[in-house]
Parts: sequence; C-alpha cells; structure tokens
Amino acid sequence: MTGANKPADGDRDLPANSLRGGRFAGGPADIMRRINASIDFDKRLYAEDIAGSKAHCAMLVAQSILSPEDGAAITAGLDQIRSEIENGSFSFSAEREDIHMNIEARLAELIGPAAGRLHTARSRNDQVATDLRLWVRGAIERLDGAMRELQRALIDRAEAEAATVMPGYTHLQIAQPVTFGHHLMAYVEMIGRDRSRLSDCRRRLNQSPLGAVALAGTSFPIDRHATAAALGFDGPAANSLDAVSDRDFAIEFLAAAALAGMHLSRFAEEIVLWCSDGFGLIALSDAFTTGSSIMPQKRNPDAAELVRAKTGRLNGSLIALLTVMKGLPLAYGKDMQEDKIPVFEAADALELCLAATTGMVRDMRPDRERLRAAADRGFSTATDLADWLVRIAGLPFRRAHHATGMLVKRAEARGRTLAELPLAELQAVEPAISAAVYDVLNPDRSVTSRLSFGGTAPESVRVAIAEARRRFLE
Repeated sequence: MTGANKPADGDRDLPANSLRGGRFAGGPADIMRRINASIDFDKRLYAEDIAGSKAHCAMLVAQSILSPEDGAAITAGLDQIRSEIENGSFSFSAEREDIHMNIEARLAELIGPAAGRLHTARSRNDQVATDLRLWVRGAIERLDGAMRELQRALIDRAEAEAATVMPGYTHLQIAQPVTFGHHLMAYVEMIGRDRSRLSDCRRRLNQSPLGAVALAGTSFPIDRHATAAALGFDGPAANSLDAVSDRDFAIEFLAAAALAGMHLSRFAEEIVLWCSDGFGLIALSDAFTTGSSIMPQKRNPDAAELVRAKTGRLNGSLIALLTVMKGLPLAYGKDMQEDKIPVFEAADALELCLAATTGMVRDMRPDRERLRAAADRGFSTATDLADWLVRIAGLPFRRAHHATGMLVKRAEARGRTLAELPLAELQAVEPAISAAVYDVLNPDRSVTSRLSFGGTAPESVRVAIAEARRRFLE
C-alpha cells in the first residue's frame, strides 16, 4: 500500500475536540476549556494558516505522500474556508481551541475524511510557528509602508520650513537657533533607523519552521525547501527543536516596535509643547484636536497625547513576551500561546500611532513669526559670540566662554538681548570685541552660518532633504 493510499487517523469526521483522541476518557473542565482556547485572538492568523496548509498540501502531493485527488479537494476546501472567513459566514468555535483546529474541522465538513490527511508530517507546533512568522512578516511590510509615509510627510513639511528660524533646545532650555525644517529632519533619520531595524528583523525571521513537526522532524520524505520557497521564505529553519521553540523574531519585532514608539512619543511630546499656550509655535486643526466637556475655549492635542501614551503599550508587549519566554526549556510549551496577543497589540498600536502622527505632520500650521521671535529669547546666539571671539579675536575658547557668560549676565540684568547691548558695554567685558560682532548676534545669520555637514543652515537642510528623498522614498 503506497503512502498516498494509506488510511490515516483523520479518515473520519472530527469530533468537537479531536485533540484528546483515545488517550482521554473524559472531557476537560470548563475552566480548562477557557484557559486553553486561543481562537478569540489567533483567528487573525487564518490567512497565514491557510497559506501554510496549501503549501504543505502541494508538497505532500509532489512527494507522493498525498494523492492528487485528495490534494485537489483539500486545496479547494481551504479556498472555500478562506472565502467564508472573509465574508463573515464562518463560525468560529472555542470548543476547537484555535485557528488550526477550527479550519481543519470545517475542512472535514466540506470534503470528508481526506481532510485528516493534511496533517501528515505536520504538528501544530511547526504550524503555528510558521503562521506567526508569516503574520509578523506581513506586519513589518505594512509598518514599513506607514513609516515611509511619515517620512514623506516630514520631508515635505521640512522642505517648506527649511529657512524657518526657531530656537533649538537642550534641557528644554533655549540653546541655539535652528530651522524648523532641520528639527523635523531629525525625526526622518530616527524613523529611517526604525525601518532599518524592522528590515533586519524581517531578514532574520524569514526561515520556515514548517516540517520541523512537533520537535524532531519526520520520517516522511518531505521537502522542506519546497514549502519554504512556496511561502516566500529564504529557506527552512536548520534545527527542528529551534524551529518550533524560537520566538526571537517576535521579541525582536516588539523591540523594534518599542523603539519606534519611543521616537513617535518624543515627537508627540514636542507637538504637545509647541501647541501649548506657553509656546504657541504651531497649531493643529479640529481634525486632530478635541474640546473640553466643561471648558469651551479648550483645544486639546489629544492625538499627540495618545501617541505619547501608547508607548506604554508597546513597551508592555515587549516585556510580556520576554517574560513568557525567559524560563522555557526546549522545545515547545503551551506558554507560547501567549506570544500572539503582545505581537498583535503592538503592531496595531504602532500602525495607528504612525497614521496619527503622519496626519498631524500634514495638518500642523507653524507660526513662523512666533518661531522667529522665540529664537530671539534665551540668548540663543551666545555660542556664536563665543565662536566669534575665538575665530576673529583669537581668544582661547575658555576665555571666550567666560566673557560671553559675563555679557549674558549683563544683558539679562538689563532686560536686553546680546544684540541690544551697546558696543562700549561689550568692550568693557572684552576689549577685543569690535562692531563686526553684531553680524553674528542675529539668529538668522547664526542659522545661515552653520554650513557644516548635517548642520542647520537652510542650504544644508535642503541638501539633506534631497538626500533623504533619495535614501528613503525612491
């Protein structure tokens, strides 16, 4: 009797829970059913589960483990199940625990005993590991597209504001003048690194667990390279134990998501600050703000605040899965059922945050006059004065730094900017100062002078914008 014609354990209709089989005399307790079932969340893997099953089925037929007739029936049944799930007519059952058994049970209803042959040379262990890798791979591709659109929005906005002068901050104190475009381009670079991390994660996860079976491989003459190729993997995972028990790829994905969320949160915090009455540097429209239930004058930047808050969810997802995996011996443990919720939640939260941030970037209206006026505060050109004393007057930097600090103290006491101090008063502190110093005490001139690579001069910013379009958007 050939492998294609041998009867299999599945050559009969599946009971409500076929997994207990002949080993168990009774059914599980109700609480056991509740804690054991994962269908409420792992049904999101239906497309990946069906794709993996079709690839496995085609390989079994090619290897003469499954007859062509059974293979055709299984494939047609799987296609119908996918259609039913997508049109909402599929009935998910907690009794069948998970997405794998829900699909297998429906397949048995559709095509009869042949459905039981699909699980030959396969376990739920390698099945779910394959499904989750496929799902994370798809999530990475979706998130990369969303990050690219955020970069596009930032670059477009930076180009429009390449020469808009604003104060740059350290310690949230006014430091030196920069341009708004230069400030926005910093986030383009951050998101670029986030995309790179996700790309690296995708490259490492792209190994197929399918065919590792429960943990030890199989005695059937399967072709793991064929199923890997059919599913778009670079190849099969090299070790069957590792293939079913590895969740590095999911943890790495969550780490990359948490980093990206942190970047979005930093930007969200700046939007909240810039919109506040104390700053008033930008405004958001009604589309990205909310009102107050009691204070009719309020316009709250709630989209930004929620982006900032969802960082906690992303961080929590990473810590949750690290905690699940930290004490597990090889190979598979049911603990790993808890891998999906953090992955799904993090992907959903990050995708939403990216869309909201992109919307806010396109919606924001910078107040150029207030941005420029803010650059006049806080003695933002003090460093330019110290640099001038070194470059033009030939002072050692420490002496220049000390003299500049004394001049800032005098200006602060008189309620003036450095540019408003008379020359005689400047010279009273440092005789080497000449009238030419006033050329560098203007924020616009300060910004224009910073032509170093990666600097804030509008000319440099426009070069950076053109290069960023080439690197990230082409």
